[in-house]
Amino acid sequence: MIQIHSAMADVGAGPCRAVSRLPNPRLRPFVSGYSGFRTRPGPSRRRFFPLAQTTVIIDFAGPVRLVTGPRATPAVYEDGWRRGVAFGLTPAGVSALAGMPMSELTGVTVPLEYLLGRRAGPLVDELGEAPDWAARFAVLDDRLSAWLTPDRTPDALVTRAWWRLQEPAGRRTIEALAAELGASRRYLELGFRRHIGLPPKTVARITRFQHAAYALSRSSASFATAAASGGFADQPHFTREVRAMSGVTPTELCAFLQDVEQRAP
Repeated sequence: MIQIHSAMADVGAGPCRAVSRLPNPRLRPFVSGYSGFRTRPGPSRRRFFPLAQTTVIIDFAGPVRLVTGPRATPAVYEDGWRRGVAFGLTPAGVSALAGMPMSELTGVTVPLEYLLGRRAGPLVDELGEAPDWAARFAVLDDRLSAWLTPDRTPDALVTRAWWRLQEPAGRRTIEALAAELGASRRYLELGFRRHIGLPPKTVARITRFQHAAYALSRSSASFATAAASGGFADQPHFTREVRAMSGVTPTELCAFLQDVEQRAP
């Protein structure tokens, strides 16, 4: 599942590398993906993008071990991340891992212990001692598989609706989605408020932006390709939404997203 959590807010200040991998197939209803990162030394700023999931960030080279919840607006922060891993959790993943709805994390940043409790410290140590990215991702596969409790998941219909909204399906209306699932729009809106923390229309809007942002992160992508990937009505709509969702123009966003060396694990 395509989700870009953040990018450096200043282009060209030094090397920034990332590796990524999907989790074990049995984890994919709960975990959207893994990423390993190594950022440039010294003070830096990071631009956070709107997300419809929860992200866990564990830095090996410093004290940053935090969890960021879903959010509908961009923000720029000073960051101290240097080298570590991040992984995304779906609404079902948050519930199955921590026994709480993802809505409790919406719009906030909390310490890793808030989500994992006493498991946080041993996980950080094990990840830091692993010899390479593949081994760290294997640790996450093993630990998350052991810790998830699949019967503690959100309303099944809300979960299905959330997954449908992650698809690059163009401009599907919430009324059409509700009818497709045999529910009312009101039911979906209440369920999303309770379990997700964002309304379904906002989740759909974030998804359009995220698909476009992923396209812009590819060196061969054009703005027309990115707009089509997100299902935007036309180029002006694409430009307005990129500005609203990222705080920068499509050209600037493209530069930020491509200022990363992507590697396979």
